Amino acid sequence: MKKEPCVSLPFMLLGMLFCVCLIAANLLETKQVTLGPLELTAGLIVFPVSYIINDCLVEVWGYRKTRLVIWAGFLMNFLFVLFGVAADALPAAPYWKGEEGFHALFGLAPRIAAASFLAFLAGSFLNAYVMSRMKIRDGGRRFSLRAIASTVAGETADSVIFFPLALGGVVPWSVMPAIMLTQVMLKTLYEILALPVTVRVVRYMKRTEGTDTFDSNIRYNIFKIKDL
Repeated sequence: MKKEPCVSLPFMLLGMLFCVCLIAANLLETKQVTLGPLELTAGLIVFPVSYIINDCLVEVWGYRKTRLVIWAGFLMNFLFVLFGVAADALPAAPYWKGEEGFHALFGLAPRIAAASFLAFLAGSFLNAYVMSRMKIRDGGRRFSLRAIASTVAGETADSVIFFPLALGGVVPWSVMPAIMLTQVMLKTLYEILALPVTVRVVRYMKRTEGTDTFDSNIRYNIFKIKDL
């Protein structure tokens, strides 16, 4: 008997986009930008997209398949950083003048890399968990509310872990709470502005995939990767 595929083409494409967003955010985070009174990183334009994709995956396919995508994103991001560090360690050709810029992009300090990986896992899994539990509680209603609530939860966890671990002692502790709060607020605003598009994408996916998953009686153990 032919075994049915575990994932569909739309699911695979969203998973690939999720990984691309994480890798792109790594590169864009190296640029500091000023928007009015705010000092931010360019990663803000892409990183929240990963949370929007997270919401779509949980809403349509459920927590278990989303867990697989989160771990895939973690692995792809880790490999990208690993390859970048290896390339940065190679001796530069004597005629090449881009060493300083290349190091700025790929010479990621171990402390920042570790903080980034931990923050990503905590934020992504908390986002997926909140989204899943609220959907069961609300009987599938109020998608917009749980999309925003899950983003606030995930982004808060991400900021609370990343900034103290990566920048503690570099950025004054007195301004750290304001930086974390600003990040959470701006990324949540991003989610709110993108909601009309997110809602339409979710409706389209549910209709074309013929599925609307409720995570009843599942285990939220983040290491149960093979449980699809």
